[in-house]
Amino acid sequence: MEKLNHATIQEKLETVEGWTVQDEKWLVKKYRFKSYLHGIRFVNKIAELSERENHHPFIAIDYIVVTLKLSSWKANGITELDLKLIEEYDQLYYSKA
Repeated sequence: MEKLNHATIQEKLETVEGWTVQDEKWLVKKYRFKSYLHGIRFVNKIAELSERENHHPFIAIDYIVVTLKLSSWKANGITELDLKLIEEYDQLYYSKA
């Protein structure tokens, strides 16, 4: 898994909503929910997906806001897998699955 260059990452971020790059190696997004339990259900779905992919984000739960922070340790930055997963996280959120 290779670390992607800045231009490739920025191109992808133009196609997704709310994702930013932090410290040149993290993809970060905050999701807002109607209630605490809605956010917890989302986190559980993220956890299931992460286990299947064997790639886990940092997750912060602040009442009705869930923040995801993702990077690839082995590549020391953002990879194709990270970009694939942020799309899947958004699908989980927007489908309210």
